[in-house]
Amino acid sequence: MREERFDIEGLICLHPKRYADERGYFFEYFHQDNYTSLLGRKFLQDNVSLSRKGVLRGLHFQTPPFAQGKLVQVLSGSVLDVAVDLRKESSTYGKFVLIELSAENGKQFYIPPGFAHGFLTLEENTLFSYKCTEYYAPTNEETLLWNDPHLKIPWPINHPLISDKDQKGILFANYNSPF
Repeated sequence: MREERFDIEGLICLHPKRYADERGYFFEYFHQDNYTSLLGRKFLQDNVSLSRKGVLRGLHFQTPPFAQGKLVQVLSGSVLDVAVDLRKESSTYGKFVLIELSAENGKQFYIPPGFAHGFLTLEENTLFSYKCTEYYAPTNEETLLWNDPHLKIPWPINHPLISDKDQKGILFANYNSPF
């Protein structure tokens, strides 16, 4: 498996090896020992979402003591995926990485605790997988505003399909990060 690192410490794009022939391809989606060794965390919960084209989900995160790391991957379709650094002591606080994930490119994106996460679907019937290092805790879930002018995330859409909850996200400038 090939690793790709970013200027923002902790974020990792993983490229699992695919074995392809005329029938299609095979790859190891997850191996507990390998991922625990690589990322230093165990995963406790798996989630899957199915979304239409133009759906934006996020920017979500959980606060301590239920902060989640996420290993995300697209099983069908494609997304623009974003992780925003919420770690106050980080030199990249408030910065983000935007990456395209698709079933075709097979990339996995690891987002450690201390980051907000979101994605925009680029195709109909996009199936998105999340492996989480902590269980879902609704009382610790928070949302940053997806189109916050401070963050300047270059979403290629002005009017995504978005939940009411996500439309009411917190502005980054008003957020007192516990990370």
